[in-house]
Amino acid sequence: MSIRPARLLRDCFPKTLWDLLRGPERREPTRREPKPVPEPSRSRSTGMKAKYDELVLEMKRVHGIRVVRWRSSTSGCAWQVFYKDGTVARLIESPYPRGPMSCAVFLHEVGHHAIGFATYRPRCLEEYHAWRWSFQSMIDMDFNVTEAVRRRRDEALHHAIRKASRRGLKRLPVELLPFLDPPPRDQPPLPAILDLPTLETESRDGSKVVSDPR
Repeated sequence: MSIRPARLLRDCFPKTLWDLLRGPERREPTRREPKPVPEPSRSRSTGMKAKYDELVLEMKRVHGIRVVRWRSSTSGCAWQVFYKDGTVARLIESPYPRGPMSCAVFLHEVGHHAIGFATYRPRCLEEYHAWRWSFQSMIDMDFNVTEAVRRRRDEALHHAIRKASRRGLKRLPVELLPFLDPPPRDQPPLPAILDLPTLETESRDGSKVVSDPR
């Protein structure tokens, strides 16, 4: 049996009558401030996502592009706004590049600014060169131009030709001859980069199409 020192035993008893009536003193628990939760560190983009992010920054920097809205669909548009002080705003709407299709559409809209809006006429010819610029950029930067992307280009240019015809197009530019016929679904799409066709060209159904270059 352990024997406590007299001083410790004396401290265990109340010293006055008031201490006896008040009872043992209760100590307030020490209040501990909650530790701040560290914010999760944002991991840097890696792989293809980082490559697409870098592409967007590069296109904005080189061509002075401002994205008005990132679209959820694979459609886009490009236009310019001219101000009285002489400045020009180069604007686009497009999907954010996350894969080959959205990347091609994004670069297609940038391509309108890169080649210049007044460089090619009629409008369907400008569409052709914007697609060509998009595909050439993807190839140069080692992005994959898939069969689905090429088929999308073929359908878009065929639609542009039909739209131009309804608006009174008299002469079809020679670059657009390969897209004159509807693109068949049971055949592979045209190559990403086409050589300039000759004046007399066979259409998809084998018929001859002659273009007047004047």
